[in-house]
Amino acid sequence: MIRRSWNIFMGLCALAILSQCALPVSAQNAEVKEKPPMYSYVANWQVPRAHWGDMAKEGDATKSVLDKALADGTIVAYGSDENLVHQTEGYTHDNWWSSMSMAGLLKVLDQLTSGGSSSASVLETATKHEDEILVSRYYNWHSGPYKNAPLQVAFYTLKDDAPEDAVEVLSKNLIVPLMEKLLADGTIVEYEIDTQAVHTRAPGSFSIVWVSANSDAVDKVNAALRAAQKTQPLGGPAFVSMVDFSKHRDQMWQGTGVYK
Repeated sequence: MIRRSWNIFMGLCALAILSQCALPVSAQNAEVKEKPPMYSYVANWQVPRAHWGDMAKEGDATKSVLDKALADGTIVAYGSDENLVHQTEGYTHDNWWSSMSMAGLLKVLDQLTSGGSSSASVLETATKHEDEILVSRYYNWHSGPYKNAPLQVAFYTLKDDAPEDAVEVLSKNLIVPLMEKLLADGTIVEYEIDTQAVHTRAPGSFSIVWVSANSDAVDKVNAALRAAQKTQPLGGPAFVSMVDFSKHRDQMWQGTGVYK
């Protein structure tokens, strides 16, 4: 799921520092607290181009199950995304849902897999498939639906000598303050910082996910990042000291979803 080079995130960190300086003392002292864990089930698909248009039908077929789960509190969000920056072996689509419990996540999975969806043949055309269960303790959103919004994901891997609480430190001091500012002014509609709850790859990685309100909002974020880089080019030294940028990867998707 984003589009970020390491120097862009340096700008992000710098902007976080600058935004803190511009806030009243009371706001600067506001403590970022860890939230209850939010679990997300993400199904990634590589679908042949000839069937891309059919993926929307798959979403329509599962909507009733997901809407019911959202209404009764089993899940807090769901959606689907289409990759905008394709790679030879990369995924083209995903669908996902989030719950405040692992039980809620698996309950919906059971309902979807036992429902006998008429669109199963669309997914059967997939040439590659992978599932992930993620957990986030730093997240926030504006309630309601969004449609065809830019969704970006930045993947990072911690250095071997990074402290055990590295993700917590980076989240509380750099990432969350910036994301909350962008959420408050309407530039983004959701963000989360994810790690794997079920480790299908080596521990030590995390991802930053955010949904921009629209394409203009992507440019607005980029402009703010560029301005911050010029003003504070050495921002975010803690981030640089903890993250192995040789393993950094970005994704950009177009997403449709809803948050409770």
